[in-house]
Parts: sequence; structure tokens; C-alpha cells
Amino acid sequence: MVNRVAVVLLLLASALPSQAALAQGRGGRGGAPQTPPATEGAPAAPRVETAGAAEEKVSQTAHTVRLDGRDIKYTATAGTLPIRLDNGQVSARMFFVAYTKDGEDVKTRPVSFLYNGGPGAATIWLHMGSFAPRHVELAAEGFQPSPPYHLVDNPNSLIDVTDLVFVDAIDTGYSRVVSGVDNRQFHGVRGDLRAFGEFIDEYLKSYSRWPSPKYLIGESYGTIRSAGLAQELQNRHGIELNGIALVSSLLTYQTISPSPENDAAYAAHIETYTASAWYHKKLPADLAGDLKKAVDESRAFAFGEYLTALAKGNRATPAERKATAQKLARLTGLSVDFVERANLRIDPGRFRKELLRDKRLVIGRLDSRFTSIEGDAAGDSDEFDLSNSALQGPYTALFQDYVKNELKWESDLHYPSSGNVRPWSWDEFSNSYMDMTEPLRSAMSHNPFLKIFVAQGYYDMATVMGGMEYNFAHLGYDKSFTDRVSFGYYEAGHMIYIRPSAHKALKADIAKFIQGTRGQGAVKSTTQQ
Repeated sequence: MVNRVAVVLLLLASALPSQAALAQGRGGRGGAPQTPPATEGAPAAPRVETAGAAEEKVSQTAHTVRLDGRDIKYTATAGTLPIRLDNGQVSARMFFVAYTKDGEDVKTRPVSFLYNGGPGAATIWLHMGSFAPRHVELAAEGFQPSPPYHLVDNPNSLIDVTDLVFVDAIDTGYSRVVSGVDNRQFHGVRGDLRAFGEFIDEYLKSYSRWPSPKYLIGESYGTIRSAGLAQELQNRHGIELNGIALVSSLLTYQTISPSPENDAAYAAHIETYTASAWYHKKLPADLAGDLKKAVDESRAFAFGEYLTALAKGNRATPAERKATAQKLARLTGLSVDFVERANLRIDPGRFRKELLRDKRLVIGRLDSRFTSIEGDAAGDSDEFDLSNSALQGPYTALFQDYVKNELKWESDLHYPSSGNVRPWSWDEFSNSYMDMTEPLRSAMSHNPFLKIFVAQGYYDMATVMGGMEYNFAHLGYDKSFTDRVSFGYYEAGHMIYIRPSAHKALKADIAKFIQGTRGQGAVKSTTQQ
């Protein structure tokens, strides 16, 4: 079987340097297996960390933020925690920044662990954008700001609802192995889960948070991590979670890996194509007024008539192909001729180039609201992703200043927002699509109180809504699972929180989710006696 995972790497919940896909990858179209680079032209990860060993220190500072007309006092703790493996020796230290509300009883106060994905992304994006008490101020509607940049109080912080622990994966941010340790053991699915499990266990022990209601908030590949981590925490540490918030969710690479052998991925993208065409006013008049109505029609078509037509392949009659092409063109803003020449199968990279080709514009992958002018308006692949690169400057500059001057944590280490974690080991997933649906189902089966909230942006072309819906339509096959999963849709892209209106709604939804899962009564066993 072709190694689909090695061909297609997910764009993270982040905005990484524009000239390279870095830890995000560019996405693929199938074909021969290849190893995706962490940085284009970069060498494979070294056996022993050479960019500076892990540092052991902690800084605590006192702060106040005003939310909804009231002042909230909190303590920020920046530092590292040791990661020990089977021999009990410290092998790495993971960097974190925790925000804890003052005056709360830790036995009842929720604590949430937040991280980005990649693989290879630091958590600077969630940290500086989503729910911390301070965040980067962007231009209107979340677009690229002009320098100089500003860090401001975050009106949509979750500090009023839960304590927050932002943590960087090893070899990203300030997280490092100790001197002499082979860092490659953390560059893979299992090693990554092991490290995050050890970190959470150590944090609960070090800060007396064992009784607290516990949550995971991961974004992009961080949602794959969350699904596996729920099982890791259960099996290795005896830790049960109250809830998991999956922001820009992906549980399997199948849904973002279109290829001649994988028609389901083509269907999974159609809803996002429709939403993107709606935003850029490329849909017919009867679909132009209501985004949800347009997407609902697209969803019904994508996983009904369209997927059936694709499954027919060459058995479809010319009339059937023509009818499918016309409906697909109507829902995507593309021409019937283009759809027919693409064999009814629209690759996401080609869609981004084609939708606004008449204006010489390319739409963004992380957020299809963004548009850019590239050197080549005739090709079928994008030069760069503006929705990716637009936030790199402000996030990086302000984070560096914030950690040093407000959090009082200094380091001589470089802070890579995209770490060199290549080659990434997919372990038992290496010859198939990466899929964490079953580990999540298992975790929910073992813990009948575990609930899931899924947040999805309409304009996210990295982790598409149709793929997310396909994932959860195959979770558990029983009402006891589906009743514990709730969904939120937002008129935003991959980084939902950069658009103020979506950010406010996302904060409200996750706050409600946490408040509704803090403590629940016992449930009856479904096992027959």
C-alpha cells in the first residue's frame, strides 16, 4: 500500500514561514512515497540535539486582566518540566506557560492543556492567538497587521473558566532533550504521545492538580494528538479527562489525501469549496444569500450523488458525467469545462488557484478568505500561502518580547516555531492512512463521562469540515458515543480565533462545554450481569 501519511502532511494550526511549508507540509496528490521536509532543503533531524540542551528553571509573575467588566487576578508560570522515560532518568524538558486564576480551589478548578500540532509546530499560535489572557492584535477581521505589532488583553480569554497550560512539543519552542539524549525517539506518533502524557502527569503532580477537572484543547495535528493522548493518559497514567476540545479537527489523513484510489477525500472537500466560493461571491444567486443553506446543499450532494458518481468511475454514462459536472460547478464556483477536464475530481491545490484565476488571485489554504497575487497566474499550484505567512511576523516578534519582559523567562535557546522533527515516525500507521478514530473511541468507551467538542471553520482548507464530519460519522456506531460529541461551526479559517466574531463565539462555546462537564453523576453500566 502506498504510504499516504508520508505523502500528505497536515497544515498546522499555525502561520508558518511563507517560503516553506515547514512542519506543516504542502499536501500531496498521491504517488510514490516520499519523506516530507521540515524545511525545504533541510537535513534530517540529528541523532543528538545540537541547538542547545533543555533548561531547568521556572518564573512566576502576577497579572490582572479585565474580562466582561471585572478584573481577574492570575499567576503566569513559565518554565520547563522533566520528561522521564522507562529508566527513570530525565531525557527531556518541555517548556510551558501556565495561567492560573488566583484564589481558586484547585480541587474544583478546571485545568486545560493546550498545544498546536504539525507535527513540528510550537504552541505559539494557540498561545498568542486563542485563550491566553494576552494575545496579538491583528487587522480587521483577523487579516495581516502592519508593523509595529501590539500585544493586548484578550477579551476572549478562558482564564475566567479554566486554568490554561500551553505546552510545546519536544524540539519546538524551548522544549529540548537533555544533553546526550537521542531526540529522534520523540519524532514520531508514539514518542510524541509518550512525552505529552509524561508532561501532563508531571504537571498534575508538581502543582497538586490531580483532583481538578481536566481538559485537552488541541488544534490541527493537535487533535490527532488529543485522540491518542486520551488513551495514553488512561493506559499509562490512570488519568481520566472530563472533556476534549478539538479545534480544526482531523482524526484521519484519509479525508485530506485525495488520490485516484481515494474518492472519499474529493467528496470531503466539496463543502469547503462551496463555503470559499460563497465568501468570494462565486456562487449562483440562489445560493449567495445564506452560507449555511449553501453548505447544507453541498454536504448532501458531496456524500450522496457526487460520491456515488465517483464510485462509478468509467461506468458512468456521458449524460451522468455531464449532470454531475454541472452540479459540481454550481456548488464550487468553477466552470463546467474545468470540472469535466479534471475528471470530476478537484484537487484542493488546483481549486485554490482556479477559483479567482480571472483576477490573478490565489486563495489561502489555512484560511480561504485570504488572497494573494503570485508570480504565475497560469499554473495549478500555489507559490505560497498568505494565510500561513501573514501571522508569522507579529506572532514571533511579540512572543519573544512577551516571554522575556512580561513573563520574566529568559533563555539563550532559539525558539523555533517550526521544529525540525523529520523524519517523523508513523509507527504502526506507516503503511496506511494515519487514523486516531479508534483510540478516541476506546478512550470514550473506557470513560463514559468523556465528552468531545469539535470546532470547525467554514473557510479551513487544511482540515476540511467534510472530512471532520466523515470522521465522526464513523466513531463508535452507537448513540452512547454520538450523544457525547457536539459541534460548532464558525465563519473563519483554520485558526478560528483570528477573526473577532468567530473568536467570541468559540470562547463562549468552549466555556459552555467546560462548565457542562466539570462534574457529572455516575452512569449505569451497560454490561449485563
